[in-house]
Amino acid sequence: MDIAWIYGLIGGLVIGTGGAVLLLGTGRIMGASGIVGGLVDGSGTDRRTTVAFLVGLIGVPALLSLAGWTVATQTTSQIWLLTLGGLCVGIGTRFANGCTSGHGVCGLSRFSLRGLVATLTYIAAGALIVAALRMGLGL
Repeated sequence: MDIAWIYGLIGGLVIGTGGAVLLLGTGRIMGASGIVGGLVDGSGTDRRTTVAFLVGLIGVPALLSLAGWTVATQTTSQIWLLTLGGLCVGIGTRFANGCTSGHGVCGLSRFSLRGLVATLTYIAAGALIVAALRMGLGL
């Protein structure tokens, strides 16, 4: 019996819990791109909360990895493709005024129409890009 789906369930619960804790603790909506962008461009209002969020975002997976707990992924080893994908995500989050955690998790849970439109748009765009890459580049 394949139980790989459990990782997605656990990840979703952790992201949802993190969003709820941030909202209840600070009154801010969790959106990773907005938090990182605020730190980079200086527009963030609470630097301590931002740094704590990023330490948790990077530190917890690092600690789990050091403890020997890893999850196999299906990512490519082609650095140029990972870099291009990261740049596209960064540009897209600026255009959409948010990312998957902000629009998809927190926006949808608040019944935000903007969150719904953004989520449907990036899911459709992702599906089209994957289909195009598989057909055109054989990736």
